Amino acid sequence: MKYTKYTIETTVDAEDILSAVLADTGIEGIEIVDSKPWSKEELDEIFVDEVPLNKDIPDGVAFISFYLSEDDDTAAILSDVRATLEDMRAWIEVPYGSLAISSSDIKDEDYINSWKQYFHAFSIDLYGNKKLGIIPSWEESDDVAKSSDILIHIDPGTAFGTGAHETTKLCIMGLSEYAKDDCKILDIGTGSGILAMAAFKMGAGRIMATELDKNAIPAVKDNFEKNGLADADFKLIMGDAVTDSKVRRELGCDYDIVVANILPVVLIPLTNVIGELIKPDGIIIYSGILTEKAPAVRQALMDNDFSIIKENVLGEWCAIISST
Repeated sequence: MKYTKYTIETTVDAEDILSAVLADTGIEGIEIVDSKPWSKEELDEIFVDEVPLNKDIPDGVAFISFYLSEDDDTAAILSDVRATLEDMRAWIEVPYGSLAISSSDIKDEDYINSWKQYFHAFSIDLYGNKKLGIIPSWEESDDVAKSSDILIHIDPGTAFGTGAHETTKLCIMGLSEYAKDDCKILDIGTGSGILAMAAFKMGAGRIMATELDKNAIPAVKDNFEKNGLADADFKLIMGDAVTDSKVRRELGCDYDIVVANILPVVLIPLTNVIGELIKPDGIIIYSGILTEKAPAVRQALMDNDFSIIKENVLGEWCAIISST
């Protein structure tokens, strides 16, 4: 299949904001390139000795790319992106650059595999002084394996979710605190299945999941098999739990935990229906939230009579944990 890569010129200051607004238009995955050096903490965290530096990119400049296939409605998507960029100019408070869009064609195998050079084994600190290690299927890492209490091998394919992003780490950290043996969990927007696999290895008994991206189906199946979870009590439902009452009926109710690593544009309306799904005293773990968007999500939860337990922050992202 033929893919086209679309690249937007912006600034380092606007990277996270632009990433979020692109997701609001339905762009499911992005690539960010800039000349910002990695910190020692980041290098230690992902266990690499050398990271490619883009020395030809001027300081402060960043490029955010997304990919569209020949099956996508390219004209409609680009129209939405351009309208969103124009709207963003009116309210963004940091320098955002030219926002010019360029394009280039890419071979199928390059699209699927090129990003793998940047994804290496790493570990996440869990509640209770434990560690969860994540190792990509194409790499071996004795250091991560030996230092981790829980280990996950993953190949996300074209589905979202390597575990490396702050939002996913925040969800995993939250699950490590609240997932109990044999608990029942609902994973909204499972992607590669990373959160479900982590929860099973923390003791969860049954997990239901939803997803809109059809690429999640083979990714989840493959990843569960890689991690000895092929027979786990897991079911993936394709559909939107927010807008489709049939999906909610199929999901059922009485979940101990509902976890959702999605942007506020979805989390806020999800809050209006989540009460149908979760049990009394259940736990809600919301992530995918830029810190400046947290007040709106927090208010939506309180408006639906959920109690805020805590907010955890990594970088510019936060997770809000609440209960019924």
